[in-house]
Amino acid sequence: MPLVTAALLAYVSGLLSGLAALNAVAFGAGVLVAWLGGRRARERVALLAFVAAGVVAGAASAVATSECERQASTSRAVVVALGDEASPGAFVPARLDCGVTLHLAVRDGVAPAGARVAARGKLTLGSRGLLLDKATIALVGRPSALRRVREAVGRGIDARFGTDAPLVRALLIADMGDISPAVRTRFAAAGLSHMLSVSGLHVGLIAAAVLLLAQIARLSRSGADAFVIGLTTLYVLLIGAPLPAVRAAIMLAAGSLSVVAQRPTSAWAVLAVGASAPVFDPRAALDVGYQLSVAGMVALVASGALAKRWALLGVGGWRGNVLRGLVASMAATLLTAPLVAATFGRLSFVAPLTNLAAAPAIAVLQPMLFLAALLLPVPVAAQFVADACHPLLAYIDAVASVGARLPGSSMAVATDAVASALAIAAAAALAVACVARHPGRPLVIACAAATFLVWRPLWKTSGATTEIHVLDVGQGDAVAVRSTRGRWLVFDAGREWSGGDAGARDVVPYITRRGGAVEAFILSHPHADHVGGAASLVRALRPVWYFDPAYAGATGSYRASLIAAREMGVRWRRALPGDSLVVDEIVMTVLAPAAGWADTLRDPNEASVVVRLRVGSVTMLLAGDAEAGEEAWLLAQSPGLLRADVLKVAHHGSATSSTGAFVDAVQPSLAVISVGNGNMYRHPSPDVVRRLAASGAVTLRTDRFGTIVLHTDGRGIEVEAGGERWRVK
Repeated sequence: MPLVTAALLAYVSGLLSGLAALNAVAFGAGVLVAWLGGRRARERVALLAFVAAGVVAGAASAVATSECERQASTSRAVVVALGDEASPGAFVPARLDCGVTLHLAVRDGVAPAGARVAARGKLTLGSRGLLLDKATIALVGRPSALRRVREAVGRGIDARFGTDAPLVRALLIADMGDISPAVRTRFAAAGLSHMLSVSGLHVGLIAAAVLLLAQIARLSRSGADAFVIGLTTLYVLLIGAPLPAVRAAIMLAAGSLSVVAQRPTSAWAVLAVGASAPVFDPRAALDVGYQLSVAGMVALVASGALAKRWALLGVGGWRGNVLRGLVASMAATLLTAPLVAATFGRLSFVAPLTNLAAAPAIAVLQPMLFLAALLLPVPVAAQFVADACHPLLAYIDAVASVGARLPGSSMAVATDAVASALAIAAAAALAVACVARHPGRPLVIACAAATFLVWRPLWKTSGATTEIHVLDVGQGDAVAVRSTRGRWLVFDAGREWSGGDAGARDVVPYITRRGGAVEAFILSHPHADHVGGAASLVRALRPVWYFDPAYAGATGSYRASLIAAREMGVRWRRALPGDSLVVDEIVMTVLAPAAGWADTLRDPNEASVVVRLRVGSVTMLLAGDAEAGEEAWLLAQSPGLLRADVLKVAHHGSATSSTGAFVDAVQPSLAVISVGNGNMYRHPSPDVVRRLAASGAVTLRTDRFGTIVLHTDGRGIEVEAGGERWRVK
């Protein structure tokens, strides 16, 4: 490994240590790089100096970030650049002029994606991000020309690709906003999550296609290189210059310049140049895309070094190509797996195979998508190319689906500071093992760290806060509440379908890997999108209690859940107003439905079990699928008990629920909507979203963020969604 590469890795390790308040694991990784990267004492001393310089730069950047956040918190209004389109009820990522990111919970105002707005509201600082609550925005600057072009390309993709448009947006213009959490989980389980975001792979494929066009046009070598670099740079700028794409473009330019200068350059040195973003912006080292991109390239370069030493990989023909491709895929998978696990909470065991299967398709598909984008001004031609892309898109999605469904294809892991430290240790040890002459010790370290990372969730049975997990089960409901002593209350179990249900697929594995006993299962009502997974849940987790409204006219899945409860010895109880259950610090009180009133109803939604949870001074209202009639009954019977900090919005945000009077009575600080992406009912209703925003609630949706986790110590609430964490009370 050249000294320039070792110096960059040492500096980045120091940066990570300084940015994370002298994180010992990152600092230790820097010392390890200095020791292994230098052959002589003075080289090691120099590399240690790079580690120290990184620590200083990282600490200075952390101080600057804190000062930026402090100034923003004392300002009456902040000027930000929007990451997405903003409207009342939207929850939008944005960036301050000083580079710090935050999210806006918009109450008033409309602005397009990429616009600069002046935002006023209540600014709070969470453990991993800023939140501007009850934000009122006013437009102060239009989006840039490049951003407007990107939005126009996005509209063209929507028009030409139909149902495949979300996947094409992700692959072509780095827009993952419409990719559902279910699709992300499927690709992560199959080890293909890197294909959902524009990275070095995508840029490299497009560059290769452009080079082929230049050669067909008979451009000179220098002219072809200039054309490729220029067009690739424009493309990277157009999609917003994500760090993985920037890294790939810089490496492409560096490689081309070395050829023009007739000066062969080490692949490690080219990687160091491409990965130099943190030298100019220290916070780039914290970018997950940057970390995964660099780790992947380290794996590819290291696998090349491994191939030179492994005689078996020197064979020619297609067998040699397949073997070398498999080894490169395995190296990239193994080296990035710890980071992927710590970032996305899932470790894939089938990634080498799925990547080998998907790679040929993506190699053909990516240039075709680029061509379709270039042809958008000619609708007929663009549609022709788009139609040709559909089979390849279907094939890649099928590879992800098959890979995710294979028994034991993946394992969910904990995602916290300890998991990140273990991931760094495992990845660093694997990288050393690939290039070391004696890889035994690094492999032992990597295996030990990976083992702890996988098995840690089984040991974690208690926590410092109560957790409310609003699970992403598609178009359905499932909420799991965990006490500080590790005991659970589970509300609903998601939907069912031919051959499966959300209870077995989502709810049971989610609770099992976190550990702890289920004290009670509470069914809001017997519609299939709530009771579909109940039988699987009852058989697997054996709750002590089963509460439900005892509504007549039950579905088959409801009957199956009652049979399962009887067979498992679970105690059944009809939920009635005033019933309560205390589980450690959690107090559950049933508010509805009343027996006599519910027995007269024809719609199970109106007989939903409505529950109030209290932890200290923090309250949460779970409203099932209650509609306007039951809300009116609650307002008449117990209006004082409806006030809650958190509202699990009724009926997936349907227009038949969440009336103005009901929302005014609840006055939630946070509203959570459990809803499926692109559902046929068009939930949630825009009117409901606007009504919640007008009440001052931060509104989060599972179709946008996946599973949403709330943490409370009985005094305040922090919400964890989309990899960020904010305090909302």
